[in-house]
Formats: sequence, C-alpha cells, structure tokens
Amino acid sequence: MNPHLDKLQSYPFEKLRHLFASVTPNPAFSAISLGMGEPKHPTPPFIGQALCDNLAGLASYPTTQGSAALRGAIAGWLQRRYGIAPLDPATQVLPVNGSREALFALAQTVIDPAAQSLVISPNPFYQIYEGAAYLAGAEPYFVNSDPARNFGCDYDSVPAAVWERVALLFVCSPGNPTGATLSLTDWEHLFALSERYNFVIAADECYSEIYHGAQAPLGALQAAHMLGLASVEHPYARLVVFSSLSKRSNVPGMRSGFVAGDAAVLKKFLLYRTYHGGAMSPTVQAASVAAWNDETHVEENRAQYRAKFAAITPLIQGVLQVELPDAGFYLWADVSRTGLSDTEFAQRLYAEYNVTVLPGSFLARDAHGVNPGRNRIRMALVAEAAEGLEAARRIVQFCHSLSAS
Repeated sequence: MNPHLDKLQSYPFEKLRHLFASVTPNPAFSAISLGMGEPKHPTPPFIGQALCDNLAGLASYPTTQGSAALRGAIAGWLQRRYGIAPLDPATQVLPVNGSREALFALAQTVIDPAAQSLVISPNPFYQIYEGAAYLAGAEPYFVNSDPARNFGCDYDSVPAAVWERVALLFVCSPGNPTGATLSLTDWEHLFALSERYNFVIAADECYSEIYHGAQAPLGALQAAHMLGLASVEHPYARLVVFSSLSKRSNVPGMRSGFVAGDAAVLKKFLLYRTYHGGAMSPTVQAASVAAWNDETHVEENRAQYRAKFAAITPLIQGVLQVELPDAGFYLWADVSRTGLSDTEFAQRLYAEYNVTVLPGSFLARDAHGVNPGRNRIRMALVAEAAEGLEAARRIVQFCHSLSAS
C-alpha cells in the first residue's frame, strides 16, 4: 500500500459522523443541515435542457483537452469577468471534472517526490490541499488565518528556509470556510514570493461568483493582469487558477470546472491528465458551454444568497460572534462565549434542535501552537431561505437556553 495514505486524517464529514454516532436528535424538530457546502438552489432549467439535447455525446470517447467550444467559452468568460486580455484556449485553458479533482491532480504534476518539497496551505483549509500534498510525496506547511487580518494569512511569518523548499502554494479566495478575499497588495506579495522561490501558485476560486458587496472579488489572473504580469514573455508564470460551475450554476453533480493560466504548467498537467483519465463527457461539455455563456442565472443565484445572508446574519450575530463574509456561502462563527467547544456546540445543537453545523477544528490543523478553527463553527447557508431562517432561529433558541442554564 502507498505509505502516504497513513498520513491522511479522516475527512471532516467522517469525523462529524463519529461525533454524532451516539446522539439521537430531538424528534420534535425536522432535520436541517448546515454542515455540507453543497448548493441546494435549483439547477437552471436551460442547463438540464442542454444536457438532454446533447445525449449523443455519450456515444463518444472524450478528449482530455476538451472541445474547442468549451475552452473558448471558458476563455470568453474569464475575459468578461475579469477584464483581462484573451487567453489562448488551446494552451492556457483546460476543462476538468470539478475543481476538487484538478486541485489534487495538480500537486501530482508539479511536485518532485524526491525533493522533500513543502506545500503551503491556509489553515483552516479545503482538505484536498493536505491530501494532495501528502500523496504527491510532499509535506504540508500551514499558515494560520488571522481574525485580526480579516482571516488573511500572514505569509511574512513563513521563514525563508521554508520558502526555499516550497513547490506549491494553495490559495483559496474567496476562502473556505472564512469567506476572506485577497487584495491586489496580497497578490503582488505572493507573486513576488513565487518569482523569488520558484513555486507554483494554485488559486482556488470556486466561490468567486457568490459575494455580498458591490465589488466582485479580485481574481488571481485579474491581479496578474493589473500588475503587468500577463504581458511579459511568459504570461501568468507559475500561476494556475481553478474554478467550477458547482457553486456558480448550482450543478455540483455535473463535475465541471476548469484550470487556466501558465501554458507551460498546463502542458505538463495535460500530459498527466491524459494518463490519469480526467476527460469530461461530451454531454457535460455541451451543457457547460451553455452555463459559462449565461450570466443571468448567476446574478439571480447571487441575489438569493445575498437575501439569505441579510436575513440570517443579524440573527446569528445576536448570540454568536460572526461577521458577514466578503464572499462565499459560509458563516464562520466563534462559539467561545457560549462556554462550549466547537465540537460540544455542534453535538448538542444536533441533539437538542436537529441542526447540523461543522466544527471548525475539523477543518484546521494544530499549527504554530494553535488550531485556528477551534471554538468556531462553519454554517453553510445553502438551503432555501425558509429552511435557513428556521435553522437560524433554532440556533438562537439553543444559545439562549445555554445562557439560561
């Protein structure tokens, strides 16, 4: 067996299953889950219709590179969304079966397993980053998010001796679970570090289209374009961006996303994926073209999230320490003032009110003397508004019962 598998922790939802194993939830309440970040808004009908209209694609083996139509649609969306110069669809864009699979696979592509490399990850983090590092033969190095920095990571705290071993840096903006976004200054700093120490940046941007202010989150390619790093001889050097239709278009079951950026990295990534077997079904490709070419459903989806957050966040703020995030569909709440740990809070809320939330410590690791997820919970506001409001009311009631006891 691959010895690196023994380094993997149980996935957060497996930990949650064990936490709840001995608990029988209160039957007076119907089950509401805020635990998993699975979009619950209806899939736009035109995407389903596009799938049905292209069932003939099921009779063909797909190419790993994907169709010219899909790569062109993705390149067009990137240009419209971020105001960047057109990418070359043939060399700078690659369709993938969801950003999760591609994030994992990139590490296997860029890491030399004999080099004792490090992979830098934010902490807390999307668990794929850690698994990808270990199974590529590298070690993760965690940089803790800091509430005082709007949950940004202090990359200046990373010693030079660490940077010298880094092969890959995972960045998640908007962040999971914090919702924090990177500024142009943040990106400029990361690009300078990448150039100095010659590591690849993997920018995970799957939450980019769900935001709560007037300004859309800054993307990595957009930042590089603004800083003049897209017009040099090697454009977007060492930068690969990941995005997905799952959250943007409410189609997590389609497993459709893309990577874009450095053509040299993507050339090697395509070679890896050719052997890995990562080709997307032609039927899904056709539906993906329709989705990337339409923004109306994205605006409507964003409006639904904004309405939910506007209604639910003030209710939660009455009992827990939490702020409206920059973007994404999570609330990242501090439960310290309840007197319960994050695991105790989640377990008792489930037992007494049949509401599931995810303990923050399950999403982070002990690093530099602290687990930055401890005493926090992640609430995914993915359900329809009525169900989300009901969950919020139960959480308020639960917290009031704690105060009264």
